[in-house]
Amino acid sequence: MALLAQNVDMQFYNQLIKLLGTSISRCVCYTILALWLGYGPPISHSLARADSILEYQVKAAFIYNFIAFTHWPSSTKNIIHLCIYGEDYFGDEIDKLQNRPADKRRINVARINDPDQFKQCQVIFFSKSVGHNLASILDSLPNKPILTLADTPNATSKGVAINMNLMSEKIVFEINLAIARKSGLDFSSKLLQLAAKVY
Repeated sequence: MALLAQNVDMQFYNQLIKLLGTSISRCVCYTILALWLGYGPPISHSLARADSILEYQVKAAFIYNFIAFTHWPSSTKNIIHLCIYGEDYFGDEIDKLQNRPADKRRINVARINDPDQFKQCQVIFFSKSVGHNLASILDSLPNKPILTLADTPNATSKGVAINMNLMSEKIVFEINLAIARKSGLDFSSKLLQLAAKVY
């Protein structure tokens, strides 16, 4: 699936409408559409895949929008390093964010396996595979603006800024705004309005 299309066409709308009838909930479609209307096309047209693959395709699109709707400090460089820590369930879908523009910056995707590499990241997605040790891993983060993301139950209570959950076939996300602001980040009001819960 071409996750990040260069041009928007009517097929995108048609396929999004078709998705409303699949096992992925209307909530996912409306959220993606709302984000798309607010910034740009996070996904393109072909959405006919197995649910598990589709789940991570949609999550990759959400991650792009989380980055795009984050207010970064003026000192942030032109490249946003998006690091995947732990087992990678995205496959090549997350690689489609490589060099994707996000406001005035571009995204670089990297997979890391050592907490010493956290200092090179502006965004870190913590895989479910490290969820059991998440609180102690977060304690090792350097004192710099880092957007932390996960898809693990209760991750926001452990200190992750944005956590995605698949609930009753709906992908929803919650935001720990206090954690984000403590690290020097903030979010667009559009993103805050779409969150299922804001702490």
